[in-house]
Amino acid sequence: MNLSAKTVVLIAIGAALYGIGGLPMFGIPVFANTTLKPAMAVLALFSVLFGPLVGFLVGFIGHWVTDLFAGWGVWITWVLGSGIVGMLIGLYPKITKERLEKGLFSKLDFTLFILLAFIGNVLGYGCSAFLDAVLYAEPFTKVLAQLTIIAAGNTVLIAVVGHFILTAVAKRKKQSYNLKEAY
Repeated sequence: MNLSAKTVVLIAIGAALYGIGGLPMFGIPVFANTTLKPAMAVLALFSVLFGPLVGFLVGFIGHWVTDLFAGWGVWITWVLGSGIVGMLIGLYPKITKERLEKGLFSKLDFTLFILLAFIGNVLGYGCSAFLDAVLYAEPFTKVLAQLTIIAAGNTVLIAVVGHFILTAVAKRKKQSYNLKEAY
């Protein structure tokens, strides 16, 4: 797999923003070791704009950075979960045939965005919860509660912030997409 220099820089910037933005001081604590992070909007944005590989790596590396700097140790199960969330949301451009690149962002596109965010959170952090229960003998009820809170909270957060950002991106793309070169 060859990554261009641009892609590597995008991953580094996205992971840094997601990683630092995911620190507890920027989040809203809601349950045992569970925080709603506004940085999820960063993950969603990078995933939608640059695809599943960038989304996965921004989520994976960014969550690793959060865990590392937060001081509670790296929970690889949740790091993997963030990568899966980014990867699944990153399917958006393929599914919508890259309509956002053309400056199009309909209600159907927004609904699909929310659906991918929800599925990504349920599957990604569902994997994390399952692995925590199996590998670390975490109580099933605890990890299920974490999953439920995170999937619902992150989906709402991503939907609200994502709507404003993606509407602005579509407007900007539409302006530049309609430009024609003068001869």
